[in-house]
Amino acid sequence: MPNIASSSKSIIESAQNYEILDIINRGLAYTIIVAAFLSVVFILVGGISFILSGGQEDKIKSAVGTIRYAIVGLIVTILASVIVGTVGKAMGLNILQYINFGDIINLIKDITSTTGDSVGRSLN
Repeated sequence: MPNIASSSKSIIESAQNYEILDIINRGLAYTIIVAAFLSVVFILVGGISFILSGGQEDKIKSAVGTIRYAIVGLIVTILASVIVGTVGKAMGLNILQYINFGDIINLIKDITSTTGDSVGRSLN
């Protein structure tokens, strides 16, 4: 499997090295990961808003609403990953293989190290 982050090719050239099913698998997996991450972020934002509300009723309601909808979003994301995994297996897609915490951390490290190197080089 080619390493997109380390190559200087365009996205289209890099995508041509993958099969269409692999691109669909990764796209769906990354979408689920981003949705779950955003749900957790909004739960934290709602919690901080609740703490900083200062007892004002309208701010408390807004913070509770944010937390409520973020939890609903997280539940929908979990259900979506179960449904997509089940339907994907029936259609021959293995989407859940890309939702691996270790791979996500490695991808983030690759992206940040590549970005950090290019930023450091441009400052020198």
